[in-house]
Amino acid sequence: MKYMILSYGSQRDYDVLSGKDSGDEAAWTSEAVEAMVTFMTEFNRELEESGELVETRGLAAPVHTRRLESKDGRPVVTDGPYAETQEVLAGYWIVDCESFDRATEIAAKLGRCPYPGGAYDDAYADVRPIIDSAADMGF
Repeated sequence: MKYMILSYGSQRDYDVLSGKDSGDEAAWTSEAVEAMVTFMTEFNRELEESGELVETRGLAAPVHTRRLESKDGRPVVTDGPYAETQEVLAGYWIVDCESFDRATEIAAKLGRCPYPGGAYDDAYADVRPIIDSAADMGF
């Protein structure tokens, strides 16, 4: 079964990661960035070696986002960035593994990603099964 693991962040997270101070949080050092990159590279390598990784991608910062809404049947486009506290999808993994529990176990490992000052207590990820057809939704 395939599952999507979704990780989230905010514009502030992208800013400090790219070397900009953000009010209450200092910019990441090059050593901190390298530790995160090393962790993610190893995380992905382990999934590749186990045969469970289908695809993974990180997403550009929210400042590069366009949101589309419909007003009176017409599209309305809003360019980012959005409020710093608003969390957005930062990246994803698609894994093909034996169970929901295994996908959850994989996602839980993301909590070990290095973060300046210790653990990133506000971090979270969603794990969602991927359906193949409308029949899988019970229609």
